Amino acid sequence: MNAQLTVFPTEAALGAHLAAEIADGMERAAAEGRRYLLGCPGGRSPRSTYQALTALVRERGLDLSHVVIAMMDEYVVPATGGTGYADVPHDAHYSCHRFAREEIAGPLGIPGSRVWFPEASAPHLYDQRIADAGGIDLFVLASGATDGHIAFNPPGSPLDSVTRVTALAEETRRDNMGTFPGFTSLSEVPLHGVTVGVATILRSSRALRMVITGAHKRTAVRRVLVDTFDPAWPASLLAEGGNAALYADAAAAAG
Repeated sequence: MNAQLTVFPTEAALGAHLAAEIADGMERAAAEGRRYLLGCPGGRSPRSTYQALTALVRERGLDLSHVVIAMMDEYVVPATGGTGYADVPHDAHYSCHRFAREEIAGPLGIPGSRVWFPEASAPHLYDQRIADAGGIDLFVLASGATDGHIAFNPPGSPLDSVTRVTALAEETRRDNMGTFPGFTSLSEVPLHGVTVGVATILRSSRALRMVITGAHKRTAVRRVLVDTFDPAWPASLLAEGGNAALYADAAAAAG
């Protein structure tokens, strides 16, 4: 089925709306005495949401001791010795660990012990960890502009894909040069990543909110608003999710 589309006049308005939705959920979870898991991507699209959430948490004086941030992915490189993969350095300008620390968890005052990542050495354990914690309350999602990647799931990712190490599509790597401007050439962008799968997102989440902003992502809006999942555009998984919504700003939704 088509996800519900809501169009906001600006990226900032979108971020403020989604931040309020997340903060409300955090407050409800605290009142119920349970943990709240927030699924988060890195990248440009959710930045306005993270910034608005930080401001709102401070404004409301929220206690986030029950909140866990579940990140989607990380770049990996061949491990020393040639067996398996290992994370890139966590202080690298393109590290998702760095992004989470500096742009999500740090501003929110959430310690690293409550920021979860899939691990390249045992990616399958991430799905189980999320399930054992009761699932993700709300997963913030974003779509690649040119190939529809979601997290590091490349075009062709099946609906039943789970957390794994995968080769990154060239278009994904080009998109990520915009996300991390410290890259000076495509050759600097890693070739692999550990990522949650399409099934990981769909099976573990009680709510899905995809954020698409900017005129350069008009194709993404069209490709996401479909009736069934299209493996050629992994972000179309929104069609298969319950309680799923697409939030776009006016620039992305134009036409």
